Amino acid sequence: MRKLLFVVSFSLLIPCVSIAQQPQKPNASEIHQSIKKLNFLGSVLYVAAHPDDENTRLISYMANHVKARTAYLSLTRGDGGQNLIGPEIRELLGVIRTQELLAARRTDGGEQMFTRANDFGYSKHPDETLSIWDKKEVLGDVVWAIRKFRPDVIINRFNHRTPGTTHGHHTSSAMLSVEAFDLVGNSTIYPDQLKHVNAWQPTRLFFNTSWWFYGSRENFEKADKTNLLSFDTGVYYPSSGLSNTEIASLSRSQHKSQGFGSTGSRGKQTEYIELIKGQLPKDKTNIFEGIDTSWNRIKGGKAIGDILYQVEKDFDFRNPSASIPQLVKAYNLIEQLEDEHWKTIKSKEIKSIIASASGLYLEAVATAPNITKDGEVTIKVEAINRSNSNIVLKSTKIDAININDTSEKNLTNNTRQNLEFKGKIPNSLEYTNPYWLNNKGTLGMYKVEDRKLIGKPETDHKIKATFTVAVEGVIIPFTKEVVYKTNDPVKGEVYKPFEIIPVVSAGIKDKVIIYANGLSKKIPITIKAGKSNLKGKVSLAHPDGWSVSPKTIDINLTQKGEEKTVVFTLTSPEQQSEGYISPMVQIGDKTYAKEVVTIDYDHIPYQTVILPSETKVVRLDIKKKGQNIGYIEGAGDVVPESLKQIGYKVTTIDPETIAPESLKTYDAIVIGIRAYNTIEALKFKQQYLLEYVKNGGNLIVQYNTSHRLKVSDNLGPYPLKLSRDRVTDENAEITFSAPDHQVLNSPNKITSNDFTGWVQERGLYFPNEWSKEYTAILEANDKGESKKKGPLLVAKYGKGYYVYTGLSFFREFPAGVPGAFRLFANMLSLGK
Repeated sequence: MRKLLFVVSFSLLIPCVSIAQQPQKPNASEIHQSIKKLNFLGSVLYVAAHPDDENTRLISYMANHVKARTAYLSLTRGDGGQNLIGPEIRELLGVIRTQELLAARRTDGGEQMFTRANDFGYSKHPDETLSIWDKKEVLGDVVWAIRKFRPDVIINRFNHRTPGTTHGHHTSSAMLSVEAFDLVGNSTIYPDQLKHVNAWQPTRLFFNTSWWFYGSRENFEKADKTNLLSFDTGVYYPSSGLSNTEIASLSRSQHKSQGFGSTGSRGKQTEYIELIKGQLPKDKTNIFEGIDTSWNRIKGGKAIGDILYQVEKDFDFRNPSASIPQLVKAYNLIEQLEDEHWKTIKSKEIKSIIASASGLYLEAVATAPNITKDGEVTIKVEAINRSNSNIVLKSTKIDAININDTSEKNLTNNTRQNLEFKGKIPNSLEYTNPYWLNNKGTLGMYKVEDRKLIGKPETDHKIKATFTVAVEGVIIPFTKEVVYKTNDPVKGEVYKPFEIIPVVSAGIKDKVIIYANGLSKKIPITIKAGKSNLKGKVSLAHPDGWSVSPKTIDINLTQKGEEKTVVFTLTSPEQQSEGYISPMVQIGDKTYAKEVVTIDYDHIPYQTVILPSETKVVRLDIKKKGQNIGYIEGAGDVVPESLKQIGYKVTTIDPETIAPESLKTYDAIVIGIRAYNTIEALKFKQQYLLEYVKNGGNLIVQYNTSHRLKVSDNLGPYPLKLSRDRVTDENAEITFSAPDHQVLNSPNKITSNDFTGWVQERGLYFPNEWSKEYTAILEANDKGESKKKGPLLVAKYGKGYYVYTGLSFFREFPAGVPGAFRLFANMLSLGK
């Protein structure tokens, strides 16, 4: 797995620490900022469609300058996007992008929420989006999020009044937010939710507009701004040495899988929000005008405010623990509040402040990173008070593994207490896994059966330690997730989650196996032990018409973590066929058919995902000409591996080494997706690639975007212009506009059947203008639109062929779509 350079995250506040992250150790300035936030009782919810849609400048401004409790509701987890840092797509990419959002929120001080909507790919209109998502269910999730978070103010990223002008997911997010605003206060709407939350009515709803939505800066300058509020989000925070926009850029840069690294800026920067619902504030810089954001807004809050405003005023930066007696007194009063919503929020905040101000460090660490059900675990506990405050550890409980230590420990200043416990994992605990992947959903929706889980960014870990501590005589419980900690020779202290995994994992490396040459293939299966001393049998489930040998293979794994590869021979039928194979491991009277997948990048916590273990197998009727393929990698795809599967010899070409002589050995050269957007060297090497074509070579260029194009003047040997044209309906009819062209007839006869079973889309960012030298091979369109003639262009240039295609081969190959392989083989065979 490729790694990324570590980026230190920053927040003025003390954010909720995600699982497996190093514990936050705030300094005095950060503690003081968190006290200011404690004294602000107002909430803002920002709403958009995907990870990276959010305006981090505005989120950071609301969280760090205004001190409001601020959250981003992303309707999807970004599963339909692309991955610039690794091979993960779909569900696994959604896991990555979820964690990137959490990393962004740890940076800008916000919180993160989701709905169950699945990012199924680009959508041109909200009508399509909401039919695939199931509007009623997603609207219910938005209502649930608002009732749960109880924002005073909602801000939409997108304009609900312009359907069809941008991504359908974008407009849908705004439309659902506007509709939900009028529903959340009505207890007859989604009444089942009221078992867990109360009806709630936000005060105002805004649209986060800008000049972009007006077409130009000039249009925006002329526009009526009567209903607009504005904020200078470029404010500077002396306590951190950073401007708000610098923090926002650090937050934005966490979206690494999408290539959204952002350079920090300084100076004034104005953000605008347009009132959609509610009363317009007279003070157009005060989003909370008329809303009591002091402790006085809740019954019993005045007494708390009297204490905490004084704590904020008298805070001793040289000795934060001087505030402990008053903080503890305020905590006692917060615990007596009748308002459960604010009680829960402010209790959590003040406990974190008390721990930080006293230097109280509590940690529970497992001696292994993972364990199986019924396994024994050792937990090491560290407790230390680094202040003169009177603190006593009254008890340590880990309910999940039946640990309850009631021996009191007096935590004197800077004297560490180390404890050790042993416990057993009960069979009733669930495996550690992203909760939204536990059940098979639909194209547009994840299936989540537990209402209380909906909207959560990640799965709550069940193994937690509760430390009951007396601080200045007041009992305060602190809860910490049990983690795994180790020392890396390079990185030093490294934290990982402590996870419950299956007894055995069985996986096939290739998720698609193509039978193009011969009827039989060796299928290696990697078996990994989750515990020691495993004996059993492995078999391979396969489709009808296929056969496997041997029927079973015995395994004997003596050590936890030990891996063994067993090999079956799978024989396909002679005719074209496709289906799925799954390894099945029999241990005693139980059968295991899951694979444990790990995701390990430095900018997000280590992730373990447990998925059904299956691989698509395709018996492919395919012919091909040529053998040696050169591949220039773009922004991440599996095309090279897929071409190897159908018998090509594929060599990865380093763009820096491209020279006329080095290209002569290739029968064809393929350029990966968005390579001309991401590889600077191609600006200087394009001339050699076109010369290769002129001399008889075959160059295939996969889709690029017109934005940030490194090679613009000579993308092809003749003029062509990229556009944003795309066909998002994967079942859209394909018309052959040049049916007699070689690319549709040799060596494989391409028919309409070859466009059956495509996934997510037909293609994207097609050219819409080109010179007469190009032949347009295919036409397609989405419903209600004109024909798009640019999915596949072929031009003869000199002795060779140049091909430009926006067809989404990078999505079809991982899905094992037979027709995509057959068409690509014809493209590679041109001129042979």
